[in-house]
Amino acid sequence: MLTLRLTLESFLFAWDALKSNLLRTILSLLGVTVGIFSIIAVFTIVDSLEANIRSSLDFVGDKVIYVQKWPFEFGAEFPWWKYFNRPNPSPREFQQLRRQLGPNNKGIAIFAAKSGNTFKAGSNSVADCTLQGVSYDYRAVSNVPIKEGRYFTQQEMDGARPVAIIGATIAENLFPGTSAVGQQLKARGQTFTVIAVLEKEGKKLLTISSNDANCLIPFPMFTKLFALNITGLSGGPSASIAVKGRDEDAGLLDLEYEMRGVMRNIRGLKPREEDSFALNRPEMIASAIGKLFGVIGLVGGVIGSFAILVGGFGIANIMFVSVRERTNIIGIQKSLGAKNFFILFQFLFEAVFLCLIGGAAGLLLVWLVTLVPQDALPLTMSAARVVLGLLISVGIGIVAGIVPAVLAANLDPVIAIRAK
Repeated sequence: MLTLRLTLESFLFAWDALKSNLLRTILSLLGVTVGIFSIIAVFTIVDSLEANIRSSLDFVGDKVIYVQKWPFEFGAEFPWWKYFNRPNPSPREFQQLRRQLGPNNKGIAIFAAKSGNTFKAGSNSVADCTLQGVSYDYRAVSNVPIKEGRYFTQQEMDGARPVAIIGATIAENLFPGTSAVGQQLKARGQTFTVIAVLEKEGKKLLTISSNDANCLIPFPMFTKLFALNITGLSGGPSASIAVKGRDEDAGLLDLEYEMRGVMRNIRGLKPREEDSFALNRPEMIASAIGKLFGVIGLVGGVIGSFAILVGGFGIANIMFVSVRERTNIIGIQKSLGAKNFFILFQFLFEAVFLCLIGGAAGLLLVWLVTLVPQDALPLTMSAARVVLGLLISVGIGIVAGIVPAVLAANLDPVIAIRAK
């Protein structure tokens, strides 16, 4: 109980000291405010940037392995010459892979895309759109958020029917003020019937994955409009094969081993020959993104720490001044029986409270910045960053105030009382 009472009194002494020197208090906490703002602002921007890019990559799906020509590799020493002559996955390989794969998958799909298309409906048109051919199980391996209408039927796929699922931008431009479902549009000289409209995604940092200007059609119909690049050396769109793994297959190791064996068998590769295909996973991109933003966050934290360091020196300087100004009062308190830890806590609390106020002000500024409307990069400050900012403030307060507090606690009461 005595310890609690002395701690509370230390708090009150510190609070009174801060109020009695309001201008000095404000000037002191500005350094901490700028420091916390710099660090948390950098972390918030990095977090928002990473979240936006990861959201933009949602189209690659989760627990999916892709069969492609090029591997998901990053770095300056990318050996592109090893992969240049590889063939692209073909519809024949897709059919064989679908027949030969065991029960380790939940769906397999083939898809290909061609950008730069112009769609027309009556007197309306929309340019620079993507036409994407997909097989029936495409929605099992990728996100297809339908807002209105329905997905393809197996009969429409097998019969190469001219039906389409269009993005929100296409629907808004071709069929303004009315439902697009059941309407017809023209692309590449072919008339398509719209059976569904996708949910609007809006702007993203990486627009390559946006469905807003995307039009899905049955893969057999797509191959009628475009000649696929099978050899990997000619022009035309190239296809990719995606296989959805099961939840119980940890790390998709069983599925990957099986896919590699089946694909090597399909392509007739000898035991000592290297794979002529790549088995890619979204985790490879996610891992590369994580490493990249880890470095960016580290650099930003180091830069911001210089600002916080300046604020810490400012707090320490003010605390030394405060100890000198209150030396006489410290001597009186100690002569009346005040313990060393009481004096220590008194000045340490003052430093910590000063830093907490400055840190809270810095966090408030970051939060106000996140309220500014941003189309390309909306900023969001997480609760973890708020806690981090407060913890840094407490740490700076302790580091900046510990030496002045120890000096004050160790003052000789007789000498301190005589001080002027």
